[in-house]
Amino acid sequence: MKKDNLYLFTLLAISLVVFLIGYFAMVYMEKESNYQVLQFQIDSGKREAQEIATLVSNQLSHGLSREVVIQNLQKSIEGSNLEKGFISMLDWSGTGICHPDPQEIGVKNRLEASYARPLGNAIHTTEFYELVTNFSHGGEKDAEANKTIGTEIIFLYPVKNSDWIIAAHANVARIHEQFEELKLNLLLIYLLASATISLLALVMVRFLGSYYEKALEIKNEKLAEEVLSLTKLNSDLYDLKNQLNKNVEKDSQNGLEEGTNKIKNRLLTYSKDKLISIRVDDIAFINTEFSLTTITCLDGQKHSSNSSLDELMNGLDPLYFFRANRQYIISVKGIYEIFKYGNNQLKIKLNPASSKTIIISKNKVSEFKKWLNY
Repeated sequence: MKKDNLYLFTLLAISLVVFLIGYFAMVYMEKESNYQVLQFQIDSGKREAQEIATLVSNQLSHGLSREVVIQNLQKSIEGSNLEKGFISMLDWSGTGICHPDPQEIGVKNRLEASYARPLGNAIHTTEFYELVTNFSHGGEKDAEANKTIGTEIIFLYPVKNSDWIIAAHANVARIHEQFEELKLNLLLIYLLASATISLLALVMVRFLGSYYEKALEIKNEKLAEEVLSLTKLNSDLYDLKNQLNKNVEKDSQNGLEEGTNKIKNRLLTYSKDKLISIRVDDIAFINTEFSLTTITCLDGQKHSSNSSLDELMNGLDPLYFFRANRQYIISVKGIYEIFKYGNNQLKIKLNPASSKTIIISKNKVSEFKKWLNY
């Protein structure tokens, strides 16, 4: 149940981040795409208007009458697709002279409302964008034709040696529809992409989660086995201590008398200038450092010995004493607790504590376990 909640919250968090980032990215892409469309429309209209103005000016300069020039231009542009941008010719009062729709000839355009002022300068992309986005399909109606006016002059260019002006028109209504279609398409792509990314992210989280969960389970199993092993070692240590306390008075019956098997019950030590005999049962551990052998008793008292660890070990009962390493001999009574250490090693905690950490190497771990479980 906790895992399900974790995956649910993960999905919600990922979805929130993806949807937020995706939304702002979509808005940015939509605006940039619209700007590029409008800039293309402006450049196209500007180029076409300048070319038409140059053509008309050349015809006038070659001696063609104004009427012939108007007829030629009208024939070339009449019937042009009004769904996109188109070209018309006006006089300086704004009255249409040539237009793709013959019904617009003679109709006066409101040049003062044009976004292309002054002459020769096209509408700015930002202004064009605001014009398109603020366009309403329920706009003003033409009284005679009863149709929606949805075009706007975006560029005006004068014809040399005449009082004519070439106007580049843009169908704002159609561009507005294109913007809406683009917005809808981007929205659908945004929703589908965000949902797909969120689901794929969830799948990856679950896949990686399951992989690490398996690894964690294996690690926990190994840890549980090690805990059981350490628990058993400490249990064996406890049992061995109890056995030692019960068998202290029966050593002679088990063939461990001093002089028979060379197992000593007492050791002769010295402290400063005094010779002291201590019971083997009172020893916690024996260690050597800088060629000096020290015997530490359970009560914390320390005594010195002239014998080496090898010599002392030969006289100690192997049931109750263990050679941990080259520096330490430990008594079962002196072991307080056993811990796992490193890779297949054990760390021994003594009571009283030793000055150095006592480590049972992996080569002697098996021997140590058998000693505790004897």
